[in-house]
Amino acid sequence: MKNFRTHYDTPHILTVTVSRPAALNALDNETLDGLREIIQEVYQNDETRGIILTGEGEKAFVAGADIKELSVLNAQEALALVEKTHRLFKQIEDCPKPIIAAVNGFALGGGCELAMACHMRIATENAKFGQPEVTLGIIPGYGGTQRLTQLVGRGKALELMLTGDMITAAEAKTIGLVNHVVATHADMMTLATSMLTRILSKGPLAVARVIQSVNAGYSFEADGYSAEARNFAALTTTADFKEGTTAFIEKRKPNFTGK
Repeated sequence: MKNFRTHYDTPHILTVTVSRPAALNALDNETLDGLREIIQEVYQNDETRGIILTGEGEKAFVAGADIKELSVLNAQEALALVEKTHRLFKQIEDCPKPIIAAVNGFALGGGCELAMACHMRIATENAKFGQPEVTLGIIPGYGGTQRLTQLVGRGKALELMLTGDMITAAEAKTIGLVNHVVATHADMMTLATSMLTRILSKGPLAVARVIQSVNAGYSFEADGYSAEARNFAALTTTADFKEGTTAFIEKRKPNFTGK
C-alpha cells in the first residue's frame, strides 16, 4: 500500500511503517485513508493479534499533519477532516488487539496524537514529542486536547499545548507520555516485540476486555472531542491561521495579529 510498509517479523505481530520519509511521514489525506484501511483489516484478520506502528527512517515517527494540505482548507473541510481523523484514531484506541507506537525521531502535532491513540508508546532516545499547533494559529485537532490531558494531567498538558514546546523522550517518560525509552531503533523494535509477545501469551478475550474497560473511563462521546473539532474548524477561518501556516511553509517566524 502506498505510504506504508507492513510485514510480520514475528508470527501474529504486524509491523506497520508509515513511509513518507521525504515528508517526514506527515499525515496527508492519502496516508490517513491508507491507515484506516490497514486498521480495518487488523480488526478482521485473525492472523494479526498485535501491532507495532512506527515511522520510516530515523528522523521522524510522524512529524505531524501535512501543513501544505491543511493550509488551504475552509472551515467545513477542516471539520470534516478532524471528524474523520477522530473516527480513525478512535478505531486505533478501541482496537481489541494491542497496538504499540514505536516512536523514532519527531512525533509532533498529528504524529503525537497518533502515538497517543495507541495503547502504549516506546521511544528511542532521539525522539521528540510536542503539540506545536499554536505556533500555526490553530489547536490540536486529532484528539490531542483530550488524550494528552488524560495521559499527563491538565496542568502539564496545558503547558505543552499553550507553549508549543517540544520535549525529549526522557521528559516524555517522566510525565507519563511514554512507557519506555531505549537507545536505538533496533532496541525499540526488540522491546515492542517482546512486550507484545508477553501480552499475546495471555487470553486474547481478556486482553480485549482490559482495553475496552480502560477506554470506558474516557468516553469518546464526551463533549471535549466535539469542542476540539469545532474550535479547530473555526480557527481555519482566521488570519492568524493563514499567517501561521504560510510562515511555516516559508520557514519564517509568524506575525500573529489576533484576527
